[in-house]
Amino acid sequence: MIKLILAGCLIVGFAGAASFGQSAERSSQALVEKVLLIEVTIPAPISEVWRAFTTSDGLTTWLTPNAVVDLRQGGEWTAKFPGGSTGGGTILSFVPEKELVISALAPDKFPTVRATRTRVRFSFETKGDSTVVRLTQTGWKEGDEWVKAYEYLTVGNAQLLATLHHRFVSGPMDWTK
Repeated sequence: MIKLILAGCLIVGFAGAASFGQSAERSSQALVEKVLLIEVTIPAPISEVWRAFTTSDGLTTWLTPNAVVDLRQGGEWTAKFPGGSTGGGTILSFVPEKELVISALAPDKFPTVRATRTRVRFSFETKGDSTVVRLTQTGWKEGDEWVKAYEYLTVGNAQLLATLHHRFVSGPMDWTK
């Protein structure tokens, strides 16, 4: 099951400001951060899901035949798709079988977002005989290109996790077909 938990904004705190000469009363304004949050439950143990997600051999079983994972801080987590586009990003941090955090590349059609990058945290949690994978994407900015990229990646990242789910339901992808 794939759940799009939140495709909107999250209140992360409050900011108050009092200018010189103003009364001691402070005005509070909520700081709002746009967050993309998608969750999927994979019918497999966490060790198998982690291996499929964090090794080149594992990623090629479900995402693309041309995947590279260099599981270290600063390493790459990339998928080279037919037609020449590259997705994924640079690994910022990881905790084995718990989380993988990347500085994510947006698709080429969003050059500003691609250059600036967002932060994606994939968390992994055991739930019975299954594994919950949660994608949390932050770092969104303002502007038309950012809005379009967010809308595109809401669908694209849901498809990413659906493909991971499919790999464990139907088996590894046969790229020769």
